[in-house]
Amino acid sequence: MTLLKTCEVDFHNPPALTENIVTVNEVPLGTQGNLLCITGGEGTGKSNYASSIVAGTLVEDDFEPDILGLSVLPNTNGKAVLLYDTEQSENQLYKNTALLLKRARRKEIPDWLKVYYLTAMSRKERLQSIQDSIDYYYHLCAGIHLVVIDGIADLIRSANDEIESIGVVEELYRLAGIYRTCIICVLHFVPNSYKLRGHLGSELQRKAAAILSIEKDTVKQEISVVKTLKVRDGSPLDVPLMQFGWDKRKAMHVYLGEKPQNEKEKHKETELIHIAREIFSNTRRLTYLQLTTEIEQIMDVKERTAKNYIRYMREKRIITKENAESNYFILGNNL
Repeated sequence: MTLLKTCEVDFHNPPALTENIVTVNEVPLGTQGNLLCITGGEGTGKSNYASSIVAGTLVEDDFEPDILGLSVLPNTNGKAVLLYDTEQSENQLYKNTALLLKRARRKEIPDWLKVYYLTAMSRKERLQSIQDSIDYYYHLCAGIHLVVIDGIADLIRSANDEIESIGVVEELYRLAGIYRTCIICVLHFVPNSYKLRGHLGSELQRKAAAILSIEKDTVKQEISVVKTLKVRDGSPLDVPLMQFGWDKRKAMHVYLGEKPQNEKEKHKETELIHIAREIFSNTRRLTYLQLTTEIEQIMDVKERTAKNYIRYMREKRIITKENAESNYFILGNNL
């Protein structure tokens, strides 16, 4: 009962409002007390994308760095910013750190930014070190502004181990809440449509407030495209498709703008066609309520968003009524 008492909501003492650490077009992606997941295949620029977010915390003197289409809350209070990498060598991580300092136009690394390569540690030691250092810097710097873990899968023996996957994600979610910070988890897996792979992916899908997927452009392979797979409130398909690529002159990745509106609409329609095919692969017809529930579960969206998707799919004739008198929906004739 004593432990439960600490979790009781005191209506006369409201909790402090959470701050948005990472946003895009005013849509919250990374907030205090939550996890933000960045996923994608090899060579898509996930690590550089994550380090650009760290660069955004270093901003001073009204300088606006290129954060690849995102907005990041600057760390004006000198709280700790922690970057852990489980895959890269000390040499490579040193180069990446120099690049993020260059992006933020900083000549020296601030005392509150700590960068660690964890490749020399065992998987068990890595998680313990993260736990210990977050607590240490929380007290040393009077708070944690942001945490980035590049390669979360390397904190456990297997991403398909259900018990370990649940344990590590629950622990990171707990740490984000206790220390009132945003923890960015970089997952080096290619997602399957709107579902992240393995037990680790499933658990992140459940707990993360937002999920961004980075993949190569289908036409211009030198360009990476950032797609939103999940946002806590709203429609992931209505968040713009952001693009970035390597600039030889600047020797860093730069933001290349949003995909044109017609490509965004095409992407939305294509994705909803895939979703509709997946839903109707096991059944011929569904009621409106059943279809709403299926979309909510597959895309991890709220009822209101699922209903908006159904309206869109009807307009595009991705789905149709079985007949004029029917309460059932079926896959469109052209699909």
